[in-house]
Amino acid sequence: MTRLWIGVAAVALAAGGLAWAGQQGVESSPAAFLTQNSHADGVVTTESGLQYKVLSEGTGASPTTADVALVGYKGTLLDGTVFDENPQAPMPIDGVVPGFSEGLQKMKKGGKYRLWIPPQLGYGDQAAGPIPAGSVLVFDVTLHDFKSKAELMQIQQQMQQQQGGMPQGAIPHPGN
Repeated sequence: MTRLWIGVAAVALAAGGLAWAGQQGVESSPAAFLTQNSHADGVVTTESGLQYKVLSEGTGASPTTADVALVGYKGTLLDGTVFDENPQAPMPIDGVVPGFSEGLQKMKKGGKYRLWIPPQLGYGDQAAGPIPAGSVLVFDVTLHDFKSKAELMQIQQQMQQQQGGMPQGAIPHPGN
């Protein structure tokens, strides 16, 4: 009877060790994770390698690189570590990492997506704050709204005029 329990314990330890080793391989290999993830239900892989899943479609047009988006987002690493989040952040579409920009341009107002950004579309081989080099970035993103940069400049000028700023088209005084 004792031999039976020793055998069961040995099998359990071996299985646990194999499971742990298998999990380590997935976490340490962005390419392996992305390959496996590409087969998950609802996940779309673009030509560039960005992966996304539509959680909520949204309506209307999609932003372009000439726009500034108002987004809510949560960024995590594959192990679930949160590296950044903000419920309402203005972001120029052309001022973020390429994978985030590509993902935003696929969204519509009110839409919610999950993005898996491969290292080459994120920070590549460079560490960025709490993000290790070579990391897959995972974002849950809600596109609240977007406006063109020209619209935002016009709104800013109108606000300055209302607050007693310079009239539209005025040339600033030297020294200001």
